[in-house]
Amino acid sequence: MERLILLIVVAALATALAQLIQRRRPSTPVRTGWTVPEQLDRDDFICPDLPWLVAVFTAASCNSCSSVLATAAPLESTEVAVQEVEVTTNQVIHDRYGIEAVPMVLIVDGLGVVRGHHVGPVSATHLWGSLAELRNPGSTPDGCSAGS
Repeated sequence: MERLILLIVVAALATALAQLIQRRRPSTPVRTGWTVPEQLDRDDFICPDLPWLVAVFTAASCNSCSSVLATAAPLESTEVAVQEVEVTTNQVIHDRYGIEAVPMVLIVDGLGVVRGHHVGPVSATHLWGSLAELRNPGSTPDGCSAGS
């Protein structure tokens, strides 16, 4: 009889513990990353006829967006268009491509294929190296590849 009572007590404790653990578990999955578009319509952006586009998605409330834009701006040339896509003035573009995190830099070829990207703050070395490697594969040392 004592074993039966002990078994019932242990089962009750196990059930209570399982319920406590279940309540602590988040009700929704934890987000571990952001979606990066794979293709853009170049007609949605400036200079669609240039071979390369560096699209810098930003928000006015973002603390690091202005430095990322300043890092990307010198990349502009006769071959590369650089465009800021700020969320309040370009909400349609942010929505169309599912941009949920800023700053996000997309390096896009002439066909609109996103060939490289950076989400969050990025150094000039990494951003410039990404574009250089895409334009001329093998031109940068390891560690400076696109999509980092």
